[in-house]
Amino acid sequence: MGRYASVIIDIALEKLDRPFTYKIPAELEDKLEEGMEVCIPFGKGNTLRKGYVVATGDRADLPDDMLKYIDHIAEKSVNMEGRTLALAAWMKKNYGGTLITAMRTVLPVKKKMKELNYGMIHALVDEERLKNEINALNPIRFAARIKLYKALLSAQELPEDMVKDKLNISAAVLKTAEKDGIIKIEKLRRYRAPVAANSRYSAKTELNDEQRAVVDEILRAREKGDLRPALLHGVTGSGKTEVYLELIEKIVAEGRQAIVLIPEISLTFQTLMRFYARFGERVSVMHSKLSDGERYDQYERARKGELDIIIGPRSALFVPFERTGIIIIDEEHEGSYKSEKMPKYHAREVAAYLAERENALLVMGSATPSLESYYRTQKDEYRLFSLRSRFGNAVLPKVYIEDMRAELKSGNKGFLSRRLSELLTERMLKGEQSMLFINRRGIAGFVSCRSCGYVVNCPHCSVSLTEHKDGFLHCHYCGHKEEKPGICPKCASKYIAGFKAGTERMEEELKKLYPSAGILRMDADTTKNKADYDRILSSFANGEADILLGTQMIVKGHDFPNVTLVGALAADMSLNLSDYHSAERTFQLLAQAAGRAGRAERKGEVVIQTYQPEHYAIQLAAAHDYEDFYEQEMSYRELADFPPVCHMLTMQFFSSDVGAGMERAVRIADAIRAMGGEIPEIIGPAEALIGKLKDSYRTGLYIRHKDMKLLNRAKDAAEEAEAELATAPGAADVMLQFDFDPVNSF
Repeated sequence: MGRYASVIIDIALEKLDRPFTYKIPAELEDKLEEGMEVCIPFGKGNTLRKGYVVATGDRADLPDDMLKYIDHIAEKSVNMEGRTLALAAWMKKNYGGTLITAMRTVLPVKKKMKELNYGMIHALVDEERLKNEINALNPIRFAARIKLYKALLSAQELPEDMVKDKLNISAAVLKTAEKDGIIKIEKLRRYRAPVAANSRYSAKTELNDEQRAVVDEILRAREKGDLRPALLHGVTGSGKTEVYLELIEKIVAEGRQAIVLIPEISLTFQTLMRFYARFGERVSVMHSKLSDGERYDQYERARKGELDIIIGPRSALFVPFERTGIIIIDEEHEGSYKSEKMPKYHAREVAAYLAERENALLVMGSATPSLESYYRTQKDEYRLFSLRSRFGNAVLPKVYIEDMRAELKSGNKGFLSRRLSELLTERMLKGEQSMLFINRRGIAGFVSCRSCGYVVNCPHCSVSLTEHKDGFLHCHYCGHKEEKPGICPKCASKYIAGFKAGTERMEEELKKLYPSAGILRMDADTTKNKADYDRILSSFANGEADILLGTQMIVKGHDFPNVTLVGALAADMSLNLSDYHSAERTFQLLAQAAGRAGRAERKGEVVIQTYQPEHYAIQLAAAHDYEDFYEQEMSYRELADFPPVCHMLTMQFFSSDVGAGMERAVRIADAIRAMGGEIPEIIGPAEALIGKLKDSYRTGLYIRHKDMKLLNRAKDAAEEAEAELATAPGAADVMLQFDFDPVNSF
């Protein structure tokens, strides 16, 4: 009797989302393991497809004559270990989609890469023997060998590359010396280094009393078995990273490992250098900008237990650590922790699952925590810790709110207010640096008045209307539609239109205003590869520019001691998103931007330029008052039943036919109503925020309820109905995706 394997086919289709049984050929019985990628004949034509072995056994549900044999194990494939398979299964269950899609997500490296090797030459004889060999050799005929032996007198070990390149000694000479028993050449693996170390960062900073109290309390709770996730709410510049470092040092000393998540690749360099200084070379990074070889080498180092700490964006969660003891999520409020591809997981939730499974600590930190996380501290699901003072002698910056409506009325049509322009000049004269942040988020779509700041909002919802190409303004929550006004309904000004701005244009204007200033621009166009982030940030940190101009990426966690001025341009643009997160995101962006100024002994100043200076998100960001903002924003969320008070599931339908997605959404909604038991609130279906994208029509169906388990039941009912509808004769080609508690509008 032979052995059998259950294989998940590497095709992301719902109807194929189940294991298929194959016979294991005799020659593979001793080689095949769970998690291996294999090539198998599939379908009527026996086309060779790839798949992953998820189980092996001695029994099959079908007779042997109905089963096919595995063809071979895929070359250069990376095995998926049992822990990784279990994580993929959990993600499929909780976020929907196919198992193979989840498996692709949790395997950060798919293909083996060629190893890099180097040789190390070891002397096998003592100093006296080497001297005798030198004296016995003819200095004319054996000059190279004598040179080698003299080098070995000064060092018993020499890199082979150095001996060949610097001493000009050939491989033949080395081979002869090895044959004579004088040396031994050991071949060692050289890992590709993703980032070069930098000595600018100091090794360790003593914690202040506030930081020490947080560390001690978290560790005491751990000793007592309280492993609830910890939320560290610390004002900008309070030294949250030092708390992370201290906790990690304690965990690593126990022989366990640490995962450190950061929201942006641009933060990798600064963070990594601080960790290198503290922990040496057992620290590395994992992110999408690494080459295939660099990613593979870091994966292998993690798998072999040669790393203690991995740093990176959300995909760093999936490194194959076997002894995870702590997971850190820095700037936990950031939207980039939510995946926008299936499965649409949130790193915070996956980290909580992994921490519980591995009996590890989960510590999240932010100066502006997400409402979801802070809400959980109020429900006692998370533990809350606070750092209320800036580290060292630094104080929070002074913040000015500049009303751009008044600037326009006084004749200033430029993008810099008079105050910000004066402060920029002052900083350059002092030799200090400035950062100008353009709030690009939410710029497209809404319509506002430059004269009075009026924004055209939906009369039925607390969101802005979105301008469509048909000339009408639409609400993507209730379907309200109205004509775009020609003049402002509030002040009758003609300055009402969609807002347009860009970093490149502003860079040109700055160069005209300050021709002698050094200006660096940091946005998606100037950071197209991994070296660009380090180049721009290093140049600015080294004082090679007076002004750093950029989008959101420049305000997230960077620490520049010489920056004493931050200007937030178009600060209120994100208030006008057609999204219930708009006020929260605006507050977070402005508070984080303000936090970049005055982080050392020099006092900092911040200028917030806005058309809505009275808005609570603007006022409270300027006051550095998170608690008051939380109370005000939660009152709106409670009234509207938005997360975190309620949970929301967005079902997203994509189709090439204009009506097919809408029709499928109606059928799925009916299936959810028929699932029995309590039924969640169903909103829609409705056309998505962007109704058509890349020739695909987009339809949304929104499900809402306080109990996430009920939303999961709705998801299961939808998947079951979708499987039937998609395979029905003449069924339209529609793709369904699920997004729980979405962070972006659909």
